[in-house]
Amino acid sequence: MGTALDLLGELVWNHTLRTVGTGAIFLGIVNGVLGSFAVLRKQSLLGDAISHAALPGIALAFLLTGSKSNLSLLLGAAAAGWIGTLFIMSVVKNTRIKYDTALGLVLSVFFGFGLILLTYIQRMPVAAQAGLDTFLFGQAATLLRRDVLTIGILGAGVLAVVLAFWKEFKLLCFDPDFAHSLGFSVRALDILVTTLLVTSIVIGLQTVGVVLMSAMVVAPAAAARQWTDRLGTMVVVSALFGALAGGSGALASSVTAHLPTGPTIVVCLSAIVIVSLLLAPNRGIVWNWARERANRRRIMTDAVLADLYVLAVRHEDPGHGHPISVLRAMSMGHGGVDRSLKLLRQRGLVRKTETVTWSLTPAGLEEARRLAGKGDGEETP
Repeated sequence: MGTALDLLGELVWNHTLRTVGTGAIFLGIVNGVLGSFAVLRKQSLLGDAISHAALPGIALAFLLTGSKSNLSLLLGAAAAGWIGTLFIMSVVKNTRIKYDTALGLVLSVFFGFGLILLTYIQRMPVAAQAGLDTFLFGQAATLLRRDVLTIGILGAGVLAVVLAFWKEFKLLCFDPDFAHSLGFSVRALDILVTTLLVTSIVIGLQTVGVVLMSAMVVAPAAAARQWTDRLGTMVVVSALFGALAGGSGALASSVTAHLPTGPTIVVCLSAIVIVSLLLAPNRGIVWNWARERANRRRIMTDAVLADLYVLAVRHEDPGHGHPISVLRAMSMGHGGVDRSLKLLRQRGLVRKTETVTWSLTPAGLEEARRLAGKGDGEETP
């Protein structure tokens, strides 16, 4: 209890933590929303390609302006990311190269070019380039209030556009051909979504870095997809997951010495994805295991009930008991006779007539007849 209060006090009164945490939460919300569209459109790797393609833009912006102004570097990153995305679209449209191959080409070529420029900048005889390499892995601790304000304004703009074009984006995700038949320009919508994705990625480069930024886009949406099949719910859950990871990552890195914020946020996102993959209803691994186990148990129970029914219809007295050894012999293929009889007895469908003999109750007879599809017009034993 004391530790929780200490953490809450740290979050409230520590200016640096409050600034970094607020920026990380904004970033998680915006990327969670945009990531939902990227995941549903099977463009998860596009975020990775955009973030890596942004690196030469950052380097070129510094070379052209000679300044590490956050605005100029972000504009350079946005321009490079957008050019890289258009290059991917152009390659896919005009050549026989597949989409995933074009993503790999742009990612590696742009990132390699960016590393060359970054190495050149680091060897320049000026001091202004110091710290520019932090865009590789991010350095959230350097976030200032004006940086958080920039993230908030640009992020709010991105979310406003998403709300304004919600119906069009929904059509683009699930049925672009139908959207085209309604008169919407699928190409223009595609470029608009990609531009918003570029913006959401660029504003997070200072916090998470070009190498890990794609996790901020893909992971919240991938986790949210495990919990729901509805787009609106998925977008909201994805935004909440992104905010949770951003806030918890910033808090964890602040209370632990030498723990970088960006990678910690990604680790928190990974934990959310793992929990979702395991426990989400309908799609979670543990959920599916429990459901399959329940189905197998139900099938075994029904099989034992059916075996008792087969024995009952061959006897003049349907309440006559049958040895459990006979039921075990009839259940060689599925087994579980003892457990199934126990469950059927709890449901009032069978009774123990002697020490080792079992028979159907009237309710069990009706249930077995129903399972056998002989409930109507058949002679009862």
